[in-house]
Amino acid sequence: MTGLELAVELVGVRRRYGEGAVAVDALRGVDLSIRSGEFVVLLGPSGSGKTTLLNIVGGIDSATDGTVRVAGHDLAGLDADALAEFRRTCVGFVFQFFNLIPTLTARENVALIAELVERSDRSADLLRAVGLGDRLDHFPAALSGGEQQRVAVARALAKEPQVLLCDEPTGALDLDTGRQVLSLLRHVNREEGRTVIVVTHNQVIARMADRVVRLHGGSISGDEAIIDPLGAEALEW
Repeated sequence: MTGLELAVELVGVRRRYGEGAVAVDALRGVDLSIRSGEFVVLLGPSGSGKTTLLNIVGGIDSATDGTVRVAGHDLAGLDADALAEFRRTCVGFVFQFFNLIPTLTARENVALIAELVERSDRSADLLRAVGLGDRLDHFPAALSGGEQQRVAVARALAKEPQVLLCDEPTGALDLDTGRQVLSLLRHVNREEGRTVIVVTHNQVIARMADRVVRLHGGSISGDEAIIDPLGAEALEW
């Protein structure tokens, strides 16, 4: 694969917290390449290093050693301002907990991000696209958990990111609502060509991915292409 085909390239990535006898290696020499437009699930138990890996890809955390290239940027070579600009414009984040601003409506939550990244305000269109056309002017407290998560996805898409990073996006949702959110992420991946990376401990979700990368003890223990991914509506957990 050429560099132009890669959304993410990690080479020898290590992340160590602390020093000396109390040092903990959250990642141990990880090599990982993700093609543009792939839907990848990072699967592993708590403490396996998957969220640390996601945070490094998103520029939230930094590697202790190794090379990290995302969306054409060498993150180790960026100063604080350039790294902030990378996070602002190149990657979108969807977390387990929705982190919406409670005093803003759904539309305003999405429009604020578009304004911050100097993108055109597509908030109404994005919310309609995630099935919330009749909830534009509702505050988060008036929305269900699934609706709030769909606002969070719309907010992430308002940045027009090359890579969408999702950390346990269904962890706080019931089965039906979780399926809706996963179906939305798959739609974004297929119809808009976004690279989507989902961190989860739920092995069922892996069945809808193009590729499953398994982590254990800070290392990659498996990397499997899924020949015939399931639709989100077929998942049961």
